[in-house]
Amino acid sequence: MFTKTIPIKDMHCRSCEILIEDELMKIQVVKKAIVSEKRGVAEIYYQGHLEQKKIEKAVCAAGYTIGVNEQKSFFSKRMQDYVDLGYAFLILVLLYLIGSTLGIFNFSLKGVGNNYGSLPIVFLVGLTAGVSTCMALVGGLVLAASARFVEKHPQATLLQKFKPHLFFNAGRIISFFVLGGIIGYAGSFFQLSTTTLGLLIIAVGAVMILMGLQLTEIFPRLTGLKFTLPNGISRALGIKAQSEKEYSHKNSFIMGASTFFLPCGFTQAMQLFAISSGSPIKGALTMGVFALGTAPGLLGIGGLTSMVKGAFAKPFFKFAGLVVIFMALFNISNGLNLSGIDVNAFISPQTTAATVNDPNVTLKDGVQVVKMTQTSSGYSPNSFTIKKGIPVKWIVTSEDVFTCAASIVSPKLGIRKNLEAGENIIEFTPTEAGQVRYTCSMGMYSGVFNIVDDESAPSATNVTNTKRLREPITK
Repeated sequence: MFTKTIPIKDMHCRSCEILIEDELMKIQVVKKAIVSEKRGVAEIYYQGHLEQKKIEKAVCAAGYTIGVNEQKSFFSKRMQDYVDLGYAFLILVLLYLIGSTLGIFNFSLKGVGNNYGSLPIVFLVGLTAGVSTCMALVGGLVLAASARFVEKHPQATLLQKFKPHLFFNAGRIISFFVLGGIIGYAGSFFQLSTTTLGLLIIAVGAVMILMGLQLTEIFPRLTGLKFTLPNGISRALGIKAQSEKEYSHKNSFIMGASTFFLPCGFTQAMQLFAISSGSPIKGALTMGVFALGTAPGLLGIGGLTSMVKGAFAKPFFKFAGLVVIFMALFNISNGLNLSGIDVNAFISPQTTAATVNDPNVTLKDGVQVVKMTQTSSGYSPNSFTIKKGIPVKWIVTSEDVFTCAASIVSPKLGIRKNLEAGENIIEFTPTEAGQVRYTCSMGMYSGVFNIVDDESAPSATNVTNTKRLREPITK
């Protein structure tokens, strides 16, 4: 048996290896073919006479060419890439300012009431989630994946470019319906800890940053970093010659289905209702209708990238990359908040003195009463000074339950409560001086309890290393 090593250009993932191997194995004298994307070569084991033209034809049939890849620089050497990125940044800032002025980012459904059981209301909640801040997580993934797909397949038709998004949303709707029924029957089995949710958001944000940087094309060497399946799993999914697009569709379907486990505040609110319903039918309908409501917003992102072509394509991909990066930073910040790390403390550390006599805290019948209002914009007030060893009655008035701010979590207090419209009571007793933070379920909005000794106050509010407090009582 003879061996021949052939250099191959433009491979970018393990599916490329499989496509080339399948074509090479069609040559009659070839007994074995091993392709390495990392080394950029194909090792061919054969018996008899192997013609070079047949090798070239097989590689070309798989969509690749024979040759050696040029060494990619870390920073792009094309000035136009930086010019396009500058324009994209200015457009992004302009759109953000317009959206902030029009109040698009503060859209709320507080007027529709608190009837989660009404499917039309659930659908409206889904529509809101599909175009609001909770879209930063799921929408960022869709935007990154869809933009990369269009960039790799510029000659595909409009329908072909839009298909991955249809598969993504189909997988999302089906999985929400099925898994909604399961959690409706199984209770809180799928509920993850706050720290786990935070780490999951950080991990997703890290992947989004890589995808966003690849889209900007400012760092060419990063294009070699891929998140791909092993060859064995890829083959089990049915990846064969000329089927790369089908693989993308399957991957989009799986990615859409997996978003059920991503910690969007709106999704969690619907999941909590599905769990509390105790009915697989109600759980399935609630989650399915909610996912259906998010589809228009997510499909809108897919349709935009599908229509991009020609000279406008490159600047658009850089703009899409910047959007993905900003969404990723937003998610990482939220994930750090959920994990108990105050990002603001690193950005602008403060030493504001805390006073024992907090005007927002009153003492009644030996209990510290703390009153706070929750809206779609967060918590007000969000900072309280309380005394160690004295029971606390935390009264939270929710004015808008259709927002992630309506789900309060605090790992140190052991609190994880989905607020209902009106007054909500949480009780606990602080046993150690220090600082205890609380956030919404996405980590977007946060606040702090400054716990002081009965006789004196600390010199600053940035006290750390607070031990876990006694398990709270929620009502």
